[in-house]
Amino acid sequence: MADSSIHYDIIRRPLFTEKGSRQQERTNTYAFEVHSGANKIEIRQAVESIFSVKVKKVRTMNVMGKLKRVGASYGRTSDWKKALVTLKEGEAIQLA
Repeated sequence: MADSSIHYDIIRRPLFTEKGSRQQERTNTYAFEVHSGANKIEIRQAVESIFSVKVKKVRTMNVMGKLKRVGASYGRTSDWKKALVTLKEGEAIQLA
């Protein structure tokens, strides 16, 4: 039980965008928001454990927060990490 809860801490949420939908159809790649301290090996293990699929490749990127204006002052959104997970042929994840 402790191992599966760690996997759910690593994978924060799936990302649903138009570009992500095209990547799912064309290259079998899914996008996730992940814990900022997670590495590619941990992300691979978490996806394989949670969704029962085989991962071919994991790419990660740090997304910098944006500067937002709130009234007369400025604020900043949080930085976060994105993972693009490519699955092996014949594998799929049912997200919705």
